[in-house]
Amino acid sequence: MDFSLHRGYLPGCIGRITELHARFYAAHAGFGVYFESRVARELSAFCERYDVVGDGLWLALVDGEVEGAIAIDGQHADSDGAHLRWFITSDRLRGSGAGKRLIGEAMAFCDARGYRKTWLWTFDGLSAARHLYEQHGFRLVQQQPGQQWGREVTEQRFERLR
Repeated sequence: MDFSLHRGYLPGCIGRITELHARFYAAHAGFGVYFESRVARELSAFCERYDVVGDGLWLALVDGEVEGAIAIDGQHADSDGAHLRWFITSDRLRGSGAGKRLIGEAMAFCDARGYRKTWLWTFDGLSAARHLYEQHGFRLVQQQPGQQWGREVTEQRFERLR
């Protein structure tokens, strides 16, 4: 599948990234309206305060349509590390290498900015994503039951140190 990467906001991307998350996680984890509305709120707030120097947003496009995304939230990078967020590809792109390219761009950005730590929250059972995280130097540092996505899962925190 041919795709291109775009850095930064494009009209409609907030809705599309939210839709990709809502559909995937409803089907694979049973998440519902709480999760979808949280993604929409937090992604909207991120895009409104987006700083091209410290933050990154990459979109995987097929025929001009968003089919994947990843973000680096650098707002607290100096104190807490950069936060990797909203990493997703559509069924259409899954297995195409788009996820690997997206995370590669995000990590290259973190390295270029000199971010000493990058972290993310996820949950157990997402083996393809975990494999990509570990390929790019992330290590599981915390695991616990939690409900931050609207239902109980085994939450996992991964960190990558430079």
